[in-house]
Amino acid sequence: MPTIECEGLTKRYGDVVGVDSLSFAVEEGEVFGFLGPNGAGKTTTIRTLLGLLSPTEGTARVLGAEVTDEGALIEAKRRIGYLPAHLGFDEGLTGERVLDHHAAIKGDERRGELLELFDPPLERAIREYSTGNERMLGIVQAFMHDPDLVIMDEPTSGLDPLKQERFHEFIRAERERGTTVFFSSHVLSEVRQVCDRVGILREGRLVALEDVDDLLSRGGKRVRVRLADPVSRAAFTIEGMVGVEPIADGFRFTYTGEYNALLRHLAEHDVIDVEIGEPPLEDVFMHYYGEVDAETAEEGAAGSVTELEGADA
Repeated sequence: MPTIECEGLTKRYGDVVGVDSLSFAVEEGEVFGFLGPNGAGKTTTIRTLLGLLSPTEGTARVLGAEVTDEGALIEAKRRIGYLPAHLGFDEGLTGERVLDHHAAIKGDERRGELLELFDPPLERAIREYSTGNERMLGIVQAFMHDPDLVIMDEPTSGLDPLKQERFHEFIRAERERGTTVFFSSHVLSEVRQVCDRVGILREGRLVALEDVDDLLSRGGKRVRVRLADPVSRAAFTIEGMVGVEPIADGFRFTYTGEYNALLRHLAEHDVIDVEIGEPPLEDVFMHYYGEVDAETAEEGAAGSVTELEGADA
């Protein structure tokens, strides 16, 4: 039985569609990334899976429990960890008191282990926490009862690069332990490092469901090349180059073609230097979003969160 299973899941707010006819499954032990620009329906989906919102149509099951069956879902939640985008801890409590509160509800057998990895200042009040410290406290509370499933909304928001990498290593280890992880993210490097599969939303509808390697291959590579001799953009451009822009002494572009063809083409020029890297996430989105304007995709990839009241990012 899949850990998460959605069948025609739909949520509307009056005339506004939060999510529309979502059907997908997340298998046990899988790390599943949920991607999409601002307002695509990611947070609405997460809140519906947790029973915080009721579906308008369709259904979903989490750890075998129907999300509309309050009793069954309450029991299933004992085996679920949740890290929301906005943590909402009581600012008057210390970090230790926050963890004690959650431990009284769901247990904390892994608390010590997690505090060695993520070290929020437990003796200080939440109002004194930095964004990163609050996020680390949230990670500890989400995993400390050793859940079978963890659902997270933008889990590394506010973490510095070293803590982000520590988190990624931890998630990879959790996958080896058999933990199922479902999270929304706008960080392409995060998706690449930890996800097995991804789903992409557009205006509440699932427009792609595929292995992460397939997703990244569709985005191509971002290339920046400097040339010793001037050449026109028309003369330099070959098939597979997208968005070719002149820069000082060369060009910047996304390349979606066959890589050996690009290398042969560059060998015909006197190259001073070349940089090849992953494309920004908005470039990947554009392969699925056709008519969505670049500004909208960039806002989603930048991770800004604009919600319907109590609903969606």
